[in-house]
Amino acid sequence: MSWGTELWDQFDSLDKHTQWGIDFLERYAKFVKERIEIEQNYAKQLRNLVKKYCPKRSSKDEEPRFTSCIAFFNILNELNDYAGQREVVAEEMAHRVYGELMRYAHDLKTERKMHLQEGRKAQQYLDMCWKQMDNAKQQLNLRTHMADENKNEYAAQLQNFNGEQHKHFYVVIPQIYKQLQEMDERRTIKLSECYRGFADSERKVIPIISKCLEGMILAAKSVDERRDSQMVVDSFKSGFEPPGDFPFEDYSQHIYRTISDGTISASKQESGKMDSKTTVGKPKGKLWLFGKKPKGPALEDFSHLPPEQRRKKLQQRIDELNRELQKESDQKEALNKMKDVYEKNPQMGDPGSLQPKLAETMNNIDRLRMEIHKNEAWLSEVEGKTGGRGDRRHSSDINHLVTQGRESPEGSYTDDANQEVRGPPQQHGHHNEFDDEFEDDDPLPAIGHCKAIYPFDGHNEGTLAMKEGEVLYIIEEDKGDGWTRARRQNGEEGYVPTSYIDVTLEKNSKGAVTYI
Repeated sequence: MSWGTELWDQFDSLDKHTQWGIDFLERYAKFVKERIEIEQNYAKQLRNLVKKYCPKRSSKDEEPRFTSCIAFFNILNELNDYAGQREVVAEEMAHRVYGELMRYAHDLKTERKMHLQEGRKAQQYLDMCWKQMDNAKQQLNLRTHMADENKNEYAAQLQNFNGEQHKHFYVVIPQIYKQLQEMDERRTIKLSECYRGFADSERKVIPIISKCLEGMILAAKSVDERRDSQMVVDSFKSGFEPPGDFPFEDYSQHIYRTISDGTISASKQESGKMDSKTTVGKPKGKLWLFGKKPKGPALEDFSHLPPEQRRKKLQQRIDELNRELQKESDQKEALNKMKDVYEKNPQMGDPGSLQPKLAETMNNIDRLRMEIHKNEAWLSEVEGKTGGRGDRRHSSDINHLVTQGRESPEGSYTDDANQEVRGPPQQHGHHNEFDDEFEDDDPLPAIGHCKAIYPFDGHNEGTLAMKEGEVLYIIEEDKGDGWTRARRQNGEEGYVPTSYIDVTLEKNSKGAVTYI
């Protein structure tokens, strides 16, 4: 089957058909373009929707904690990824389908124009040959007296026309029509490829979209109403006990009448004690935990908060200060190592250039330790009031710091926390906490070991002298005051400065004690 043999006389029909094919191709390209715009707008609207409902987190306190909120935010994240996949679909269609169709349509128009021009030229040439033959025929009829000459010329033109006509219908036109047929078949194949690409553009992202939907389902399953309820309790629990009953007072007789389980006067005294604990700055009137909270500026020790919330805030601050203290200690250790390298190899740097940074780091460490002790004192006060949470072992250290100042191998602090006097540890005339620590009958188990980085003379009472490189057992960790309790192999115990030793703790040791 060939257009050249089957449609030899349908030049105009083929002209219209090929034009229709190109128009259909452009119409499909327009359809793809509008589909791309729909995908882009859809993705944009999805992203705007996600942005609208995503919280603006200005601080860590506003981060979502409830599982229902976390699940919703996970759904928003999955929806944002889903929007990204719709954008991928739009980009793939624009690049693979729409752009290819537009380029191909332009090439088809150029090729069709060339083929039709060749067909018209062939038709014009055949028409010219026919006119020449017709003119010869007319000349034959007009010039009968020149019949022989005109007959010969007519015969020659007739023979020439028949040859050109045969060439036209069996060579030229079939070749042109064959090229038009190949062009149209290529157009059909291209449409088929574009149909497949149109579907493949979305089929490629179906696995990712499925994962997004699965993520949404997992986020929905992760909602834990019990956990959220517990978070509400942890967030808003005040720590107060419910108020007791108010006693009945008979003002007409100015006496208290007895009740079934005791006297009203005793109940009044107990109620008075209860009120003094449960009311905040208002011994009379409504308790604020049943009404609006008193307004006022936030205090440094969080005393404006209920006991339970105050305890959590103080513990959170202590944890943050301990992390900052660890960072400063690591920086100090790094600076000391760098200083040693500079002292051993002067060509690498000047050790004196590190002194300002070391001094600044030491000041930061001292400041953070003071802050930690201060907050731990407040925390001990809160836990002492709420009761039932156990004694804090280092509360005596805090009181000792507040009243007498703290000693360290780097220097000693006066009563004023802002004034620092550098020098060796001073001997106190009063009974200090070291004496209390050594009054235990049973020796504490070792929880690790340490190696002395620097020598320490240990002149003060309760301290332990050590030589550089000496290995000791650790029986009590540094509680934040800069001292670690150690023991020699001969059983001699005492405190050594933490900054003078390299500590290795055994986490699984039964003797390890963690203070809360």
